[in-house]
Amino acid sequence: MLQIQNERDAAVSDRIARLAFEAFAPHVQDVLRARVERLGYLGEFFRCAGAQPDVLAPFMEMTEALKKALPDRLTETGALTVAKLFDNRYELHQHERLSKKLGFGEDWVAAVELLSPLDAPHLSEAERAVQRLVVAMVERSGRGVSTEREALIDAIGPEQTIAIMFLVGRYITHAMIVNALELAPPVPSIFEGVGA
Repeated sequence: MLQIQNERDAAVSDRIARLAFEAFAPHVQDVLRARVERLGYLGEFFRCAGAQPDVLAPFMEMTEALKKALPDRLTETGALTVAKLFDNRYELHQHERLSKKLGFGEDWVAAVELLSPLDAPHLSEAERAVQRLVVAMVERSGRGVSTEREALIDAIGPEQTIAIMFLVGRYITHAMIVNALELAPPVPSIFEGVGA
C-alpha cells in the first residue's frame, strides 16, 4: 500500500516532499496532533504543506479559531460551498463526512452542494444567507457584495459575518493549493455509489 501511495505521489510531483508526521516541526505536530488522531491519517495536504511549518501552523490555528467563532452548521455551509465552487473534492469529501458526523444528515449536505441558496431545502435562513455571501464573494472576487453582506449581518451579526469572510479566504487558499498540487481526495464522497 505504501509503495502505491509513493508511486501516486511521484506521478503528481516528485519534487515536493511528502513529510511524515514525525518529520514536522514540533509546533506543527502540536497543532495537527488532535486532527491526525481524530482522522486516523495524515492528509497529503499536510504532508506537502509541512515544508512551510511557519505558514502551516498559523493556517491551522486560523482554522481552529474560525471553528470557535462560528456555529458548526455555518462553518460547514461555508466550507462545503467553497469546496464545491472550486471543485476541491479533497476538502469536499472530508467536510461531507464531518457534516454527517455532526448529525446534519445527507439531505442537508446535498442541499448545500446544490449551490442554490435562494431555495435550498433543509437549510435555515442563516445558512442560506451564508451561502449567498460565499457564492457572491467567490463569483465577484469580493466586489459588489454589499446586498449579500448586509443580509448576512442581519441574519447572524457583524462579528460572525467577518468570521465567514475569513472562512472564505481560508477555504479558497486550501482549494488553490490542493488543485495546484493535483491532490486526490483521501476519502470518497458520502454520495459515491448512491443510486448505483
